[in-house]
Amino acid sequence: MGSIIKKMVWISVVLSTFVLGGFGSAIQKQEFLKPEDAFRVSAAKQNNTIEIDITIAQSIHVYKESLEFMIVSPVEKKVEAVKPQAIDFEGEEVYEKAIHVSIPAEQIESQIKGNYTLAVKFEGCSDKGICYQPITETFDFKGEELSIFDKISSLTKEGNTAKIADVLGSESSWFVIVLFFVFGLLLALTPCVFPMIPILSSIIVSQSGDEKPSVAKAFFISLVYVVSMALTYTFVGVVAGLLGADIQAAMQNPWVLTLFAGLFVALALSLFGYYEIGLPASWQSKISKASDDAAKSKGLMGTAVMGLLSALIVGPCVAPPLGGAVLFISHTGDAWLGGWALFVMSMGMGMPLLLVGIGAGKFMPRPGGWMMRVSQVFGVMMLGLAIFMLSRILPDSVTVVLWALLFLGSALYMGVFESKEDEGALKLFRLLALVFFLYGSSLFVGALSGATSILDPFEKFTSGAKATFAAQEEDKSTHLGYSVERLMQEVQASEKPVVVDFGKASCSACDELELITFPNPVVQEQLKKFTFIKIDLTKNTEEDKALLKKFELFGTPNIIFFDKNNNFLPEKSLTGFIKPEDFAKHLEAIAQ
Repeated sequence: MGSIIKKMVWISVVLSTFVLGGFGSAIQKQEFLKPEDAFRVSAAKQNNTIEIDITIAQSIHVYKESLEFMIVSPVEKKVEAVKPQAIDFEGEEVYEKAIHVSIPAEQIESQIKGNYTLAVKFEGCSDKGICYQPITETFDFKGEELSIFDKISSLTKEGNTAKIADVLGSESSWFVIVLFFVFGLLLALTPCVFPMIPILSSIIVSQSGDEKPSVAKAFFISLVYVVSMALTYTFVGVVAGLLGADIQAAMQNPWVLTLFAGLFVALALSLFGYYEIGLPASWQSKISKASDDAAKSKGLMGTAVMGLLSALIVGPCVAPPLGGAVLFISHTGDAWLGGWALFVMSMGMGMPLLLVGIGAGKFMPRPGGWMMRVSQVFGVMMLGLAIFMLSRILPDSVTVVLWALLFLGSALYMGVFESKEDEGALKLFRLLALVFFLYGSSLFVGALSGATSILDPFEKFTSGAKATFAAQEEDKSTHLGYSVERLMQEVQASEKPVVVDFGKASCSACDELELITFPNPVVQEQLKKFTFIKIDLTKNTEEDKALLKKFELFGTPNIIFFDKNNNFLPEKSLTGFIKPEDFAKHLEAIAQ
């Protein structure tokens, strides 16, 4: 009897093992629906109402609190909508089987002009024990047709070259021409154009000799300068678009920058009175014969050359519209429209310079000793521009030394240590010289200590560790030698969205991003949600070119983004400098 009981117990244990084992296997083999099968979302505009339907698979529910609607393009704006009645599920309000929401189109289109993109967001779980990642589905809708002014207004704020290229391809030729002229007018207000004002003014002064320039002559000189600059951008932009070349790599080559800096130094020395720059007498004679006005012809070749080379100064500022035009040319081969767009943009950018020419001829006082002082001031500005050009290729510490010497030399030239009685208002001039001397001395001491910024010459003496973004980046592996394969491997290895910053040493806008935008506390807070990858394209290798071609980029700086699923987001790409607050908002929108 005892043996029979033992056998029964043993059989029960064996059966239990098989049953439980089979049940466990059933649990392990349980298959869950993919997100696209669990939730099917549709949205359509019917009779001025946007009808949104979410079909939910069996044994799956969506949380009412998670359901929301947002406009994500052209601006980001939350849309309030009346949600349907939900049911109770373990103390939570949820939807099952289906959700239907109606949103009046007028509610959106009264706030947003033109086409827009609506995002439907929600979170759902299966009754069988799995919760899906947040779902976001986007739908494009046509809104009220934008006026030409609205279109231009929205595009002038655009930093994505691909979107600008799309406009070139979809709008009329006249709209494109007007758009780029407005681009030029806005670019005229950027700091990059300001250095050209003293260049042009010095040319007008030097070509006037001992006479007061007429309005017509000053305007003509300015026109030659601006047209030369415009033709340069047109030619380079068209060639770059047709060949797919990196504009800034070509126009900011170290040899070109050195040559340009040398021309500034030569012009500065001539303004100081050491010699006079002019065409050979035989050339001037031929030019004079070819013109009805010999005065207008004097020095025009030099003016044209300076205008041509001045395109280098504004290079970092024109990145988005210039890149858009180049991208359009490379895609369509329409060099004619792209070339005209670049030409009118450059002319718009030169409008303030034309006004300078008119003003110089109309408001310039009679010739006198004051003109020598003005020439000397312009000479100092020319030297400053030469240092600015060289700063893109020289080590930062060397650049600080050059700025120190410029300020110290200017102070001595202004007679900082000279003392005269009854100077009157000249004492204020002496005070400015003293400020220059003190600042120059600070820069010199800072350079000896290893300072790299003229804005913070005593950075090495400052107590506390200022962990700037650039310093943090130096602790990472080299940013050189990236290939498409290496980049994509790092992107795919990231569990967070990815920011990729393309920069190089000879790019002043890249430096602005490093010093102003990236270290900003608000930006740093947002960057914690991302994996940041910095790529240095200074060497312009074949792999560097392949990277630019892969993501349809022209020049630097360019910032591209990948979402947390490693998908490239071309519509989110940024070109050129972007302010910290704008960049932080951009990051926040991508991280959502």
